[in-house]
Amino acid sequence: MTVGTKLHQTLASCESAAASFKSFALDTENQQAKQMFSQLAQTMEQQIVTPLRNRINQMEQQEPQYKMNQQAQGTQQQFQQKK
Repeated sequence: MTVGTKLHQTLASCESAAASFKSFALDTENQQAKQMFSQLAQTMEQQIVTPLRNRINQMEQQEPQYKMNQQAQGTQQQFQQKK
């Protein structure tokens, strides 16, 4: 597993956690909990997801071999060649 793959998986996990916090905020009736979950989602987006996404973009510009779509295409081509 490459560094690029690990970073993309980490980003997806962090985005999922932020989305869960947003969902919890919508699902709860407790105003204090609603505010807490909304704040956690916002903090997660601003302090983790956005910087990580920016780092991945920077890495992919400097090291094009880490781009996920290129890796997926390469894997698909290898699979088709084996047929």
